[in-house]
Amino acid sequence: MAEQEKKERIILDVAYQPQVRTLRDTRRLMLDVIIALLPALCAAVWQFGAKVLVTVAASVASAVFFEWAYRKLLKKSNTIDDLSAVITGLLLALTLPPTAPWWLPVIGTLFAIVVVKQLYGGIGKNFLNPALAGRAFLLASYALLMGNFSVPKGLSGVVDGVTMATPLSYLYGENPLPAFFTPQAMFLGTMPGTIGEISALAILLGFAWLLIRKVISWRIPVSFVGTVALLTLAFGRGGEHVNFMLYNVLSGGLLFGAVFMATDYATSPVTLNGQLLYGAGCGALTVLIRYFGGFPEGVTYAILIMNLCTWAIDKGFHRHQFGVSKEDIAAAKAAKKAAKEAAK
Repeated sequence: MAEQEKKERIILDVAYQPQVRTLRDTRRLMLDVIIALLPALCAAVWQFGAKVLVTVAASVASAVFFEWAYRKLLKKSNTIDDLSAVITGLLLALTLPPTAPWWLPVIGTLFAIVVVKQLYGGIGKNFLNPALAGRAFLLASYALLMGNFSVPKGLSGVVDGVTMATPLSYLYGENPLPAFFTPQAMFLGTMPGTIGEISALAILLGFAWLLIRKVISWRIPVSFVGTVALLTLAFGRGGEHVNFMLYNVLSGGLLFGAVFMATDYATSPVTLNGQLLYGAGCGALTVLIRYFGGFPEGVTYAILIMNLCTWAIDKGFHRHQFGVSKEDIAAAKAAKKAAKEAAK
């Protein structure tokens, strides 16, 4: 009898259930993200010069160092080979203005890597996007530096001075939007902004690469941007609806955040319907912050707020076990409840 039970346990061992095997690991996924970010980085170098590479290098190097030092100090395994720290440093750098001093991303990566990522267990265990959390920390600590934007090369002969306001600042401010801020200019990258956000074309090229490589799905970016487009189209300002919608979609960090930030594996839903709701929530919060908030750009805080809702969203959309009906689940809950009452 004992031998028969042993054989049955071996046959029913869950290790023999069907498994999906793949040669793609975290490092390969991160390499794909780095490749997808290259067009945006090239557009920044084209418009702002090679000086932005100093900011990027400082951010990436400090992110890798802080992750290595933290895990070395706590005698944990080395994880810098998975390139996740490189991605955090690169993403943070691309959300900074071109005028940012080299030490600014160092402070941001310290907060992003140590406080947001490693203190909660490392990659996959953080409940906030580390790069965005680092940017939010810098916005709160160094607001003036984070709001100082260079005049891009394409406008150097049109605008006097070396710094200027972003299109969103004009769009939600009292001054009218200058004529040289056209949807075409914003699509190609002839506008001020953070290092990685200026060219919608470059971001869309990265988006296409991530879709082809199946690193991300279309659900979160499309529902995110689509929600912003629909709301701004419906509630245009100054009698403008289509142009107002285009300016909101093509300027600011909307496309960059939707493609590279909101799709972070650890902080976004895994359920398909949950991803659509998550993206729509990010879009609605972005418009709400832009309309009524103190900053014209609302992408950062919209994504961070929705990061906190990811668990609840997945819980609401989780699938039931295959082959188990609602009646089975109800019966199991009733039996569990009866067992607890009997134990009392």
